[in-house]
Amino acid sequence: MPTPPTTVAPIGLISAMHEELALLLQAMPEEQRVRVAGRDFWPGHWQGRPVVAVLSRIGKVAAATTATVLIERFGVQSIVFTGVAGGLGAGVRVGDVVLAETFVQHDMDASPLFPRHEVPLYGRSAFATDAALNAALAPAVQQVLSEVARHVGPEAVREFALQTPRQPRLHRGLVLSGDRFVATSAESHALQQALPQALAVEMEGAAVAQVCADYGLPFAALRTISDRADDAAHADFSRFIGAVASRYSLAMLSRWLAQP
Repeated sequence: MPTPPTTVAPIGLISAMHEELALLLQAMPEEQRVRVAGRDFWPGHWQGRPVVAVLSRIGKVAAATTATVLIERFGVQSIVFTGVAGGLGAGVRVGDVVLAETFVQHDMDASPLFPRHEVPLYGRSAFATDAALNAALAPAVQQVLSEVARHVGPEAVREFALQTPRQPRLHRGLVLSGDRFVATSAESHALQQALPQALAVEMEGAAVAQVCADYGLPFAALRTISDRADDAAHADFSRFIGAVASRYSLAMLSRWLAQP
């Protein structure tokens, strides 16, 4: 009796911005739209691997909804989130990439019932990403960053000083999430004082990490540093996403998915 074919569960790819999703879909010639919970999910194949791409929308609740649908409706085997973030850590500069190892909600505060930052009834504040998934993604990130001009073009390299005074770098560690766009030096300094190990700050990752922890699903997040989360954070934000961050994500995910 013939053995039935093995069905491989897809990988969930969440993009934070429209520009990123558009580039992902261009790389998926067989994609088809499925609308769930007011969102467009795009199942298809990329580098011979089954994937489901989706735009998360902005904020923790929207990201949690998106991750839950990926798990419950599409049965993904893992989730990878790509997007931008503001740099907090020393030496984390525009054009660098942070591979999150843990997430903390910087605006979670149920004190005095629970310690500041601790998620109520979980007994912890930090949610880890998947070590094996991170180990597989890291070489792809480093390869792309070593040849950044090839992927974003010399004009973007000059405009955002991506190779001055050094090549973009990969950082690994703590990323903060919260439901506000950190765009003042005072806010940035306060976060650095409260959580000095933090490398970057964004608005979705901790929520997806918590959902994936609930389901026991591997999760990873790549964040390109678009600004330093200070008074100049809004400058050229859209231009950076289109010219740099979206192209980083496309190249890094493509290299990772092409691995055996």
